[in-house]
Amino acid sequence: MTDKRVILITGGTKGIGLATAQLLAKDSANLVVVNAHRALGAEKTAALKEQFANDIDVVIGDVAKEADAKRMLAEVIERHGTIDALVNNAGITQDKLLTRMGTDSFEEVLRTNLVGAFNMTKFAMKTMQKKRTGSIVNLSSIAGLHGNIGQANYSASKAGLVGLTKTTAQEGALRGIRCNAVAPGMVKSDMTDKLSDRNIEKWEQQIPLGRFGDPADIADAIQFLLNNSYITGQVITLDGGLTI
Repeated sequence: MTDKRVILITGGTKGIGLATAQLLAKDSANLVVVNAHRALGAEKTAALKEQFANDIDVVIGDVAKEADAKRMLAEVIERHGTIDALVNNAGITQDKLLTRMGTDSFEEVLRTNLVGAFNMTKFAMKTMQKKRTGSIVNLSSIAGLHGNIGQANYSASKAGLVGLTKTTAQEGALRGIRCNAVAPGMVKSDMTDKLSDRNIEKWEQQIPLGRFGDPADIADAIQFLLNNSYITGQVITLDGGLTI
């Protein structure tokens, strides 16, 4: 049990999720719980924890599976007594042009990105409702606001998160729970690392601020949304001006 604010971050072992976990863990008033999709093993778990300024906890499970989501939230509450905030960051991509995309690929991306966020939100809210307080941030994308060639599944999942965010905000407000979303643009990640230098240069020329975002840029916005007590139901675009 802890008297610290307990924050669960899904997909928190790399990229935006890791940057967010590291930022929030710097505040000694927080107890950060990182979700990993698969068991890391003792050595990798220790290596992960070494990247943090303060102690963190780790829970293992697939957010797309309702039973896993329920179990993970139960573990968090059993170990720490409560959950105060949730960051739904876990996500995958399986890019392909729409006419070549299999239904299984479309559904798999939606299961992780959208159904996964729904699963985690549902079980987290049950505890938050009893406390009459809580904060949730969902990771959408500019692809969910504007679409993107080759990402019908990803764009649909991220657009769905916008609707989920706004409904969660409306229902959550009845019990003091806030829910917001961030919609990043081009951010340095494993996915963008695969782009050629030429493609990176083309993107940077289209971005008014002239660069890709850092995961830390997105983490800053997530921290703000978690902390500000008078923002709910909003989607904050973080794309360096790309979609102005």
